[in-house]
Amino acid sequence: MVVRTAAVCLCVSVGSHCTILLGLKFGLQFKATLENLTKVRPLGDDFRWFLKLKCGNCGEIPDKWQYVTLVESVPLKGGRGSASMVQKCKLCARENSIDILADTITPYNAEDNESFKTMVQFECRGLEPVDFQPQAGFAAEGAESGTQFPEITLLEKDWTDYDEKVNESVGIYEVTHRFIKC
Repeated sequence: MVVRTAAVCLCVSVGSHCTILLGLKFGLQFKATLENLTKVRPLGDDFRWFLKLKCGNCGEIPDKWQYVTLVESVPLKGGRGSASMVQKCKLCARENSIDILADTITPYNAEDNESFKTMVQFECRGLEPVDFQPQAGFAAEGAESGTQFPEITLLEKDWTDYDEKVNESVGIYEVTHRFIKC
């Protein structure tokens, strides 16, 4: 029996068979320039995290964006719990999973402006997130007024509006991200 660390899991190898024992955690770090806003966050358990995921076994990265949400839960093979998404790699047929760690979801605040901050963590078994595409479903509030902005789309990496309570423009600009191992 040989114990080895793979790119995205701790495996125990017996011959050519690899059993995944422990998933790795990856943090999605968000960075943006905020104008008169704070508490930028995903809104609701049905928020869709659009990701590109790399198979840890063969390295395949599908062209299409895939999404995971907190409301979706799929049982893992062998009754080992559940995950936000379970998929079989089209190239190597390995079954992989990713789970959103709900208690790690954190808003991006005014004091985080222009700095990377982990917004969410994913537990991955056999997968590694390599890209993120922010889309609809974000929310924020006015830094001074507390005005709620519940329908923010960040697909263009910029968003602007006007806060009538304090007569000033608000915005989220230069949205970028990176993944880190946690």
